[in-house]
Amino acid sequence: MENQQLVLERTYEAPVEKVWQALTDINQMQQWFFPMMEGFEPKIGFSTQWDVTHNGNVYPHLITVTESVPNEVIAYTWKYGGYPGNSIVRFALQPLENQTKLTLTHTVTESFEADQYPDFSKDSFTKGWTHFVGSLQKFVEN
Repeated sequence: MENQQLVLERTYEAPVEKVWQALTDINQMQQWFFPMMEGFEPKIGFSTQWDVTHNGNVYPHLITVTESVPNEVIAYTWKYGGYPGNSIVRFALQPLENQTKLTLTHTVTESFEADQYPDFSKDSFTKGWTHFVGSLQKFVEN
């Protein structure tokens, strides 16, 4: 996925404020995103990390908020401690009456060397982000 983007668009049956809260409130993020996240603040420069075990490997997830406009966009760098690669994950929200259009863009800025680390392949990222936008949909529509 080197120098590539993954873009997923979904329309949720929920107002933009509810989707924003799900994307930025740690108590809600723990319910649909990563339960092991200990903290999150939608403030530029805020950093956090948490570990995820996948396929027998531990991947320290490290993120730093790079963009935050309430009810419009939250973005952060996305990388794994001890592994090559870096990217930006951006959630853009657009209100549509009582719905919200979400555009998730995952842009690789430094290669994750997927040939050496298959868990970082474009297919793996596609499966992961597709899972999370679906999980977010279930969360905000309930």
